[in-house]
Amino acid sequence: MEIQRTRVLFGVLGFAALLAVGGWVASLRIESPADVAARAAPPTPSPILVPVEERVLNSNIVTRGTARFGLPQPISIVPSALKAKAGLITTLPLRNTQLREGGVILTASGRPVFVLQGTIPAYRDLVPGMSGDDVRQLEQGLNRLRFDPGPVDGTYDERTSAAVTQWYTSAGFEPFGPTPDQLAAAAAAAAARRAVDAARARAEHANKAAAAEIQAMIAERALIVLDPRQPETARAAAEAKLELARAAARKAQLEGELEVQAALDAQEAALRNAKLAADRVDRLAADVDIAKRTLGVQVPADEIVFIPTLPARVQEVTALVGHEARGPVMSVTDNQLVIDSALPLDAAPLVKPGMPVAIDEQALGIKATGVVTRVADTPGTHGVDGYHIYFEVRVDKTPTRLEGFSLRLTIPIKSTKGVVTVVPLSALSLAADGTSRVQVARDGALEYIVVKPGLSADGFVEVTPVNGPLAPGQLVVVGYKNPENRDLQ
Repeated sequence: MEIQRTRVLFGVLGFAALLAVGGWVASLRIESPADVAARAAPPTPSPILVPVEERVLNSNIVTRGTARFGLPQPISIVPSALKAKAGLITTLPLRNTQLREGGVILTASGRPVFVLQGTIPAYRDLVPGMSGDDVRQLEQGLNRLRFDPGPVDGTYDERTSAAVTQWYTSAGFEPFGPTPDQLAAAAAAAAARRAVDAARARAEHANKAAAAEIQAMIAERALIVLDPRQPETARAAAEAKLELARAAARKAQLEGELEVQAALDAQEAALRNAKLAADRVDRLAADVDIAKRTLGVQVPADEIVFIPTLPARVQEVTALVGHEARGPVMSVTDNQLVIDSALPLDAAPLVKPGMPVAIDEQALGIKATGVVTRVADTPGTHGVDGYHIYFEVRVDKTPTRLEGFSLRLTIPIKSTKGVVTVVPLSALSLAADGTSRVQVARDGALEYIVVKPGLSADGFVEVTPVNGPLAPGQLVVVGYKNPENRDLQ
């Protein structure tokens, strides 16, 4: 019995011991709220430090554009009044053909169509005796081609005609001389002048003869009237004879005047015909020499075109061989590459003609330079939408073919002009009082320095220290990171 009680006692004691050990173990796993918060708190972040630098800052506008040659200009052939009808096109240039001053751009029925530089389009035949700005353009072009036209005075004279002859001949063509109509009209004008001279001579001779006869009749009458021996009938006969002579004189004078007037009318008609045949010379003079001066080498309107800029390249040929050489036949562009682009409305006021432009396309290895040539005044022009403003860039000479490529354009807007102290934009912060500051590492500690910011570009900002030193190489805070490398900006 005693043994049984002892076993029960030891069992109770063992169970109590087990409970005590379990409670102790459980107490080891219980954490206080402070312990839990301490264990859950993030580790102390460490600052990300970068050095202060010195560099030149440039503020840029970056956009894109497409390269092309100068704006296409249509080339048209004007009909010539010197020719009965337009010629048929026999040769045409190929696309991208280079047109140079004095060259032949096409031929029609074996006749050339030359090109010269000039802003006034060909609109009339150029013939000797003419004057005007288009004649001056012709003389200037002949001068550049080293065919001496004499004084560049806007008057088509004999020296101009000689220079045109040399020009045509050097290109292997016969110069365009007087037409049969012009020759016939000039001959008719000369004949009319001679007829006028002859009529005037005959009228003068008849007037003189009539005057002499009248004087003779007067003398004869005087003798009869003064002679008392002459009967009254003789005196009456002398008076009648004198009146007949005077009437004959008046008749001769009138007939002479009528003949001269008729000759003058014929001359005027002949000169008018000569004027029309000479492509309507500006003024008609009574002297037939004006008509004669039109009988030189001429430049028909359908054998010359003027283009503002040369050399030029053929952009597109619209005419066909065998068609009449009249109206639009092709379009040309200058050889200057330009880039069409657009600017946002807020950036457009910053861009002005004359600004330099850096041109590149990294994927194609393209690099070039250019200059802004024009900026549109209003949005939505030249094919851009109403939220952008068109601008054009002229490309400097480059061996790289850029036509048709989309290119990146970088336009410097502002520059510090020299090296300045800069920090990354992320190093700059705003204090409660509105001042700008950067956090600097010094002697193992961090401190704020008030700075005055300047130009910002390419992720950097120019800074000038206000209340402390800031030198290149000094470290500034741009952010923080924890031990797991998670940035805390």
